[in-house]
Amino acid sequence: MKSDSIKKGFEKSPQRSLLKADGLTQRQIDKPIIGIVNSFNEIVPGHIHLNTIARAVKDGVLSAGGTPLEFNTIGVCDGIAMGHEGMKYSLCTREIIADSIECMVKAHCFDGLVFIPSCDKIVPGMLLAAVRLNLPAIFICGGPMLSACDADNKFLDYNSVYEALGAYKGQKISADELNRVEENACPTCGSCSGMFTANSMNCLTEAIGISLPKNGTIPAVYSERIRLAKDTGEKIMDLVANNVCAKDIINEKSIRNALAVDMALGCSTNTVLHLTAICREAEIPFELSLINEISEKTPNLCKLAPAGKHHLQDLHRAGGIHAIMSELATKNLIDISLKTVTEKSIAENIANVSVLDYEVIKSVEKPYSKNGGLAILFGNLAPNGSVVKRSAVKDEMLCFTGIARVFDDEEIAIKAIYANQIKKGDVVVIRYEGPKGGPGMREMLSPTSAIAGMGLDSDVALITDGRFSGATRGAAVGHISPEAREGGIIAYIKEGDKISLDINNYNITLNVANEEIEKRKATMKLKPEAHLHGYLKRYAKMVSSADKGASFDL
Repeated sequence: MKSDSIKKGFEKSPQRSLLKADGLTQRQIDKPIIGIVNSFNEIVPGHIHLNTIARAVKDGVLSAGGTPLEFNTIGVCDGIAMGHEGMKYSLCTREIIADSIECMVKAHCFDGLVFIPSCDKIVPGMLLAAVRLNLPAIFICGGPMLSACDADNKFLDYNSVYEALGAYKGQKISADELNRVEENACPTCGSCSGMFTANSMNCLTEAIGISLPKNGTIPAVYSERIRLAKDTGEKIMDLVANNVCAKDIINEKSIRNALAVDMALGCSTNTVLHLTAICREAEIPFELSLINEISEKTPNLCKLAPAGKHHLQDLHRAGGIHAIMSELATKNLIDISLKTVTEKSIAENIANVSVLDYEVIKSVEKPYSKNGGLAILFGNLAPNGSVVKRSAVKDEMLCFTGIARVFDDEEIAIKAIYANQIKKGDVVVIRYEGPKGGPGMREMLSPTSAIAGMGLDSDVALITDGRFSGATRGAAVGHISPEAREGGIIAYIKEGDKISLDINNYNITLNVANEEIEKRKATMKLKPEAHLHGYLKRYAKMVSSADKGASFDL
């Protein structure tokens, strides 16, 4: 066992004495030691209940003959961090989480790991750690929040508040109506209830095979999740006994499966950023063009909020991720031979699974669209790529040419939107918000939700070298690479330029002659760098571009 390094032989008496100071008996020390990697805290609604999940996991480990020992990681709530300096500190925590787990595990020699994430950057941070450490590992998240029905028979979610705010700013609703939405949008603990980044990544742990079935969809408040946590605790003991490690599960083929499920679900654009980073960490070949290749042949089967009216509780009721995989398997769109943490193949896992509600999960024969939910756009404006959530774009905006309205940060842009300065036919350009330029690649949920809430999402596009929340809908193109800070073409857009989007043909173009672009490069100065200190200063120096997953270049 790995833990023999801290417990076996006379030479390890000092280490054993410290373990006994924790209250462990010799019999407990002799058993496999399982690290319970918990991201519990008391400010994030997706994490406030994770001690309950951890307790259930420990019960499972104990019942299967192991010794569970818990330690914690940090976890930022993107929603609370949104719209102020705090959003600069969201994406960058992914690397802190991975590094801190590596330090704890290497220092203390665990035999296996149970990861308990919930929200946005915690899931990929833990996945980075899992492949880096390559120990027996399994994931169990906190589960999605419920969406409650309001008086108008609409199911609300976190994004509803942003759109209500946009409607209030546009004088479409009253302050009382805004407050009513605020009071009812987030009724339980759990990750926000739409197909936002947290739920996207938790669902993809199932598609990859690193979590047990239903991990991504069982609501946080269901007792079924507690039972799943106990099963997860028991299962890690089997994985340790059989030496089934993270990279036995997370490999090139399982990443392709994850992308196929991603396309069928219409996941957050952030999955592109995170899967790219995970592949870099695991040394798995990955090009952004692969996403379009898979998207071309994978139908979009779900329109969960913000793309449609359904939420994660509906997806769970309809059969969950394995029902989607079962549907995709009928057209050989996923590899069902792959092994998962159940220690069975995907084929065995989905043998008795079927779609229970074809209103929530469409059949491959009658999908929402023949193409997947995400698209990578290339062109002179994004030679290294950009990303859009195609399933959340209205048909009339899939091919669009508009007039550039240029802003050098999010705050200036949102003021202009709220001041009704953005009109039909505009393309809002928000730059210097990339991984280095932000730094931290802030999410642009406030401006996109304001545009939607003001009824402009059928007439206005938004492009940025920053990124978007999974809650974003509309013609919102992010991750433009190279970013403005690195001299990307986005830095040289001028007010009034024409920009064209052709999403189904994967193209984004600045309609300016090459000669004029070169002239601008010679005469326009980049925005002065901000004075940075602390972690953001180090992060800006080390982080790579979005097309490389905004991972660290060392």
